[in-house]
Amino acid sequence: MELPYDIKISRRALLKLSAASAGAMAVPLAQAQTPASGGQAALATTLSLKVNGETRQLEADLRTTLLDVLREHLHLTGTKKGCDHGQCGACTILLDGRRVNACLTLAVMHQGAEITTIEGLGSPERMHPLQEAFVRHDGYQCGYCTPGQICSAVGMLDEVRQGIPSHVSPDLQTRPLLSVDEIRERMSGNICRCGAYSNIVEAITEQAGGQA
Repeated sequence: MELPYDIKISRRALLKLSAASAGAMAVPLAQAQTPASGGQAALATTLSLKVNGETRQLEADLRTTLLDVLREHLHLTGTKKGCDHGQCGACTILLDGRRVNACLTLAVMHQGAEITTIEGLGSPERMHPLQEAFVRHDGYQCGYCTPGQICSAVGMLDEVRQGIPSHVSPDLQTRPLLSVDEIRERMSGNICRCGAYSNIVEAITEQAGGQA
């Protein structure tokens, strides 16, 4: 199709027009992020979280992950930062009863949530039964992944009790049996670089009452 008139524009002029258009679009966005008082837009907020049974309030940047809030603000360093990309499971915690990777979620998304870290499960003086099982079965070597492994195992056993199937469950309509395959599949998001997987399975099996 031919235009009723010829449009001729140089490459330099085109670049100038593009830059001007981008600048014009950016102005409303900048104005939207700046409060009416003319000051800088607020990037922090007050958080209220129930962590290990205790309500904790703190100021945090809106972009802060839940993992960094636990480690840097609340000093609960049992939750480990491994890959920081949700691939290793070292930062697994229980969030409102469900296991999650704390590095993949922003703290501001969980206002008022109930969070359990490894510190909330047990202590050296009064260990959680799964912690005791890990010790008995040498379910760790360097120990870096162990807090995430144990939190994940606690959440996983609760999923089985609720009848939630996994990818290896033979029947999605019946309550899954806690077989070795089920344990390995359900725990596959937690990596042990030392390779203590067989001992981890033994520890979980013992805690589950020898069902696997």
